[in-house]
Amino acid sequence: MDMPTRTRRKLPRLLRYTSAVIGLVLVTVYLLVALFATVLAPYSPTEQHAPDRLQEPNAKYLLGTDEFGRDILSRLMHGATNSLRIALLAVTLATLAGTTIGMLSGYAGGVVDNAMMRVMDLFFAFPAILLALSIVAALGPGSNNTILAIAIVYTPIFARVARGPVLATKEMEFVSAARCVGASHARILARHILPNIVAPIIVQISLALSWAMLTEAALSFLGLGTQPPQPSWGSMLSESRKMMEIAPWMAISPGMAIMLGVLGFNLLGDGLRDALDPRLKN
Repeated sequence: MDMPTRTRRKLPRLLRYTSAVIGLVLVTVYLLVALFATVLAPYSPTEQHAPDRLQEPNAKYLLGTDEFGRDILSRLMHGATNSLRIALLAVTLATLAGTTIGMLSGYAGGVVDNAMMRVMDLFFAFPAILLALSIVAALGPGSNNTILAIAIVYTPIFARVARGPVLATKEMEFVSAARCVGASHARILARHILPNIVAPIIVQISLALSWAMLTEAALSFLGLGTQPPQPSWGSMLSESRKMMEIAPWMAISPGMAIMLGVLGFNLLGDGLRDALDPRLKN
């Protein structure tokens, strides 16, 4: 039985872990809200209701309004869409780049492996948020630069995650057999090695999504991420600072959204790791 088949058969074990189920529920709710925000949101995220400024949560505005009379629930839902878009694009870029680098490095070995990993180590020398902040500050604020910064920061992590299994897999008999029958290096990497390192990559993607959400929120909080008037959970938190005493609901809602979103992906990632761990019994 090949690795992808074993991986698919182990995934139902995910439901045995309570924390993983909680994470799956949180992630599912987050995805549904992000994907259908335009349908679910009662108002436009930029629509202002001047007479209803700083309204407490009530029947008309379930989570209250901000200092401009904008509905916080609507902004929260559309903020989820922006957060998901940035996180998915950034993690996709990091996964493609990091996995490619890790596979090539581990498969080549020797001087090539050592050189490529030392470059990756240079990125690890900086705290993730500080490196992302430096990149966005250099490129300028905005969603596209935020995506690029997050992708650059997390590419070395995927490179390390991919490299380890490749070092072990390339020495296995089926890879040696492929070499003996004349398979090219590209074919060996794509058809024999890549399918056998899928499990750790899947786990890392789930965890990286939570980190990407948190990094995007931090950059938006500092004014370098998603730019107004587009809503972002981080910028909503930033805007609420001066209103904390008179309108605490402005900070509570985006703060809880960030916490639950990050918690959901972390719990799901931990559950996937346990479900796909080959050391655990089927």
